[in-house]
Amino acid sequence: MIINSVSKSFSVGGKSLDVLVDFSLTLPPGSITAFVGPSGCGKTTLLRLIGGLEQCDRGIIEKAVSEEGPFSYLFQEPRLLPWHSVISNVELALRDWYPDRKRRIERSMEFLRMVGLEAYARFTPDQLSGGMRQRVAIARAFAYPGHIMLLDEPFQSLDTHLRWSLVEAFLALWKADKRTTVYVTHDVPEALLMADTVVRLSSRPMEIVQTYALKTPREQRSLGHQECIEIQRDFYTYP
Repeated sequence: MIINSVSKSFSVGGKSLDVLVDFSLTLPPGSITAFVGPSGCGKTTLLRLIGGLEQCDRGIIEKAVSEEGPFSYLFQEPRLLPWHSVISNVELALRDWYPDRKRRIERSMEFLRMVGLEAYARFTPDQLSGGMRQRVAIARAFAYPGHIMLLDEPFQSLDTHLRWSLVEAFLALWKADKRTTVYVTHDVPEALLMADTVVRLSSRPMEIVQTYALKTPREQRSLGHQECIEIQRDFYTYP
């Protein structure tokens, strides 16, 4: 994906609010790119532009052939329908793609199994913990045949243990199906353990402060690894 000189502004109180101005970046197909920046800098706007939910004022977002078409979106909250069971919440998202209900159920169960929730398929969302509900959302996002994954701080509201558990669940599914993933977060350690590339952003209008292409293979990383230590130091000591 090539983000080429993209600009976007909004009218607020009769004044123009610039969010992105000539923003450019290349994201390799099948990679995970994490955007880390302050609240309100424009990260969510960028996700919406990539997904086509907003239109660029200027510039263009060019996608690889493998990235064209539908996309999956993971939000800060699971956004499950409370009156439907877990499996129905996943299956409902597949109706436009799999006319045969048996096939939809099979695919839904396959992904629930991969996030460890097969036994909870008939439960309703209110019977699950917050972490389990977010696992359902992850299963639904991968079950849906989107070509790009857009993640808007999906683990932000959870405690540390649950957060890392969900990161691991997400990466296990991603390794089996390496879709181009664009991930926004405030959490530097999370970004370092998840992403191939971490992009540090300024406040609005959003600009790239620094891009870090991680050299250490994901499975060999830890927050105590020298590369991760150096990048964290850069984040926390930058003037």
